[in-house]
Amino acid sequence: MTELVPATEIQLTGLHSLRGANFWSQRPVTRLDLIVGRYDEVSSADVPGVLASLRSAMPGLIEHRCSIGQRGGFLQRLARGTYAPHIIEHVALELQVMAGLEVGYGKTRGGDVPGEYTVVFEHHHEQAGLRAGALALEIVQRAFAGTLDGVDYAVRELTALLATPDAPPLRQRVFCGITGGGPRHETREEMGRRGLSDAELVVDISPSYLLEAGLPYSRSEMAIILDADLTDVPERYRDPERAQRLVGVLADGVRRDGIVIAPAKEWEIQDYAREQCCRVAIFATDDDVTLRDQRVACAVALVRDARIVLQTYERTVDGGPVRDGVAIAAQVAAALALFTADALDHAATQVATA
Repeated sequence: MTELVPATEIQLTGLHSLRGANFWSQRPVTRLDLIVGRYDEVSSADVPGVLASLRSAMPGLIEHRCSIGQRGGFLQRLARGTYAPHIIEHVALELQVMAGLEVGYGKTRGGDVPGEYTVVFEHHHEQAGLRAGALALEIVQRAFAGTLDGVDYAVRELTALLATPDAPPLRQRVFCGITGGGPRHETREEMGRRGLSDAELVVDISPSYLLEAGLPYSRSEMAIILDADLTDVPERYRDPERAQRLVGVLADGVRRDGIVIAPAKEWEIQDYAREQCCRVAIFATDDDVTLRDQRVACAVALVRDARIVLQTYERTVDGGPVRDGVAIAAQVAAALALFTADALDHAATQVATA
């Protein structure tokens, strides 16, 4: 089998670090994109010696529970037959463990076409994570080729890297992040037109950037998620569940009790934001907002008779007329963002003076 399918059939097409919250995890991860070619049809059970060589070189693999959920689970998967991308994930994690790190989170997912895969795994040191990914690819190739005789060289390299300064963690705090496939730039401009201070930083984050690099800041006061109708990401990330999770990354960065602004009909996004201990404000470009949604949201923005209406439990405010030439979603979401910010400031002032 190895004579028919060379180990170098596996090609690395992308390798980078995601430092902030991201599609796969709230923790930093390393991402590898692979094309495995004919190895899409070749499992570890098809090539004699793969299990034995990996188990001998990396005894700690017995601790990997994998999807079986028990000690030795990954070795069982190797014996039964699993594929190169999944093996690379576990080898990259174990290399870091052998170098002295405590890591365990990883995922392997298929791409848009057969033979494409994305592998992500946890890291505690950015450069060590990147090298662990590249070294894992090399080690798995050698295991399939029958030439793997140890991984000490890789562990020594990672140990040396761990002695060097790591990239600084994300510490930037911003006022608001905006994402979605809708009018992000117009929403940011509209917030400025409505009086947002120049001192408050608003960051426009495309879904494609979120996918490739993760959240570019550590914390925000609020987030605006305009929609989950994405066009700038690969096809597999456009299905509703994945698209909602991707734009929901902004909620991962909102401080506890901060505000996530989401469309009135995107209940999954709203629920995810609440799971992250955020308060949710909802907007609609018409007046189709249910009474239930109004009760559970901390604030609501809708359009009635060509005017923006802003509501909380205690008050209703006229947000002004809808203007021509500017996306309605941008106007309504921006008005709601400033309205909720003012409401929070008012509440904080009342508490401070009570």
